[in-house]
Amino acid sequence: MDRVKAIALVLLAVCLCPPSALFPAEEAQVRTLPDPRWDGGRTLMQALKDRRSTREFAPQSLPDQVLSELLWAAYGVNRSDTGDRTAPSAHNRQEIDVYVTLRSGLYRYETATHSLRLVKAEDLPGLTGRQKFPATAPMNLVYVADFSRTLGVPPEAAIQAASVSAGAIVQNVYLYCASEGLGAVVRGWIDRPVLAKAMGLREDQYIVIAQTVGYPAGQ
Repeated sequence: MDRVKAIALVLLAVCLCPPSALFPAEEAQVRTLPDPRWDGGRTLMQALKDRRSTREFAPQSLPDQVLSELLWAAYGVNRSDTGDRTAPSAHNRQEIDVYVTLRSGLYRYETATHSLRLVKAEDLPGLTGRQKFPATAPMNLVYVADFSRTLGVPPEAAIQAASVSAGAIVQNVYLYCASEGLGAVVRGWIDRPVLAKAMGLREDQYIVIAQTVGYPAGQ
């Protein structure tokens, strides 16, 4: 009888616990982003006029709303019926993954759910570029080609296609930043083997390029 009571008390405690208490690890792995707003920002022509590279950044983090809209602009789903994105890819292979380094860790942008999935709870910005400013900027984006999605494509053609796709994403970020008063700079000076190891990438994943984003210093 005592054993039955003990089991009953355990079951009761489980029923009374909130889901976050039962599954804290899974909740900590995913950071849900707010829905993007569609009625803000400057016109396209104004954003093109103001697009430029910035290499000095203020330390403050981006609000979740801004982070949400920036990632959606970069490579979000803009046609829910097909899952197509804001940036093109050859034969719609969508081989680029957007990784985000924040002070809280390394995340992968999950386009289907518009969320960030924690990859590593480590501070990696200093590894995303050989310059000094990536280490102190609030956010760095790393564009990674997953060549498991391009099987059957000659390696040279796969790299070219991935580079074009990453370039389109880079420009999307530049234009959003120009529209919202943010600074950004694209960077190719990266120790790719060191960063790939720190990110835990597979051999068939390749770091194409990186981009630093934040508020311009002095703003």
